[in-house]
Amino acid sequence: MIQKTLIILKPDCMEKNLAGTVLSRFEAAGLTLAACKMIQISETLVREHYAHLVNEPFFGFLSNWMMSRPVIVAVLQGENAIEKVRELLGPTKSANAPAGTIRGDFGNKEIVTYNICHASDGEASASAEIARFFNENEVF
Repeated sequence: MIQKTLIILKPDCMEKNLAGTVLSRFEAAGLTLAACKMIQISETLVREHYAHLVNEPFFGFLSNWMMSRPVIVAVLQGENAIEKVRELLGPTKSANAPAGTIRGDFGNKEIVTYNICHASDGEASASAEIARFFNENEVF
């Protein structure tokens, strides 16, 4: 089934100049870009995107970090895109991600938040997240 999913190349990815490398891995796996832009995430957008984490003790750290520099948001499209992206990334905790996955190769093993890339975790979240970051006419 052809799906679309959202990714965010997080501040650590941008700081390490890995955007092209990460996007290349997705493309090499058969996914294509349906939308892509660089943005500065606002506090309002961080609170909306991470609403499920707002009451966690680490939210202030996460929020400040996500606003610390521009990030790239993109929509990837392809066969089983949601599952494929998550497999390519590896587990959320980079310390648990095997070599060969994006997080295993590039993520910070000590700070969970520094895991290179956000990815939608299901069809409902992908749809909501794409709509959060892109207008309809920006997704091809």
